[in-house]
Amino acid sequence: MSNAPINALDFSVVRELRKQSGLTLEGLSEKSGLSISVLSKLERNQNLMEMETLFKLARAFNLAASDLLSLAESASAHLKNAEEYESGPFHFEKVSYQGIDCFYATADEGQSLKHPEAHGDELEICWVRKGMVRVEFPHEQHVLAAGQSVKFDAVLEHSYHVLENSELVIIHLLKEQRF
Repeated sequence: MSNAPINALDFSVVRELRKQSGLTLEGLSEKSGLSISVLSKLERNQNLMEMETLFKLARAFNLAASDLLSLAESASAHLKNAEEYESGPFHFEKVSYQGIDCFYATADEGQSLKHPEAHGDELEICWVRKGMVRVEFPHEQHVLAAGQSVKFDAVLEHSYHVLENSELVIIHLLKEQRF
């Protein structure tokens, strides 16, 4: 169990972003318009960040301010419990985080699912862990054996047909920039 305060922001992530960008403190100072002392304090998590500082720093890393905040918030692990449910003949366990839904699904041979769960404007990955599944689209189909996967736009009409008792990992990834 973590002793970190709930909703604590850890801006020491700025150091990691700076290093990944190949910048020195001086370089980041020039790029962001923030002083080296402000940046140094942020990197040591010894300073609260004002909105203007957040926007300047985010722009320097080509990030949205909300993305930088999310990184600072994500400095510690976020634990969740899976939720279990049935959809047609499929048994699902699901965990969700911002922008990603992960499903572990099991189904018996001969079963089909025509309207898979929770589709929006996202990408979908189906990875067959055991068994064999046919994924059908209006103009194509793919038979996946254990260890194979397919990635597609989840807004496409599709269905899953279980050819052997199967275990699947299905991932929905929110599209960051559609157009």
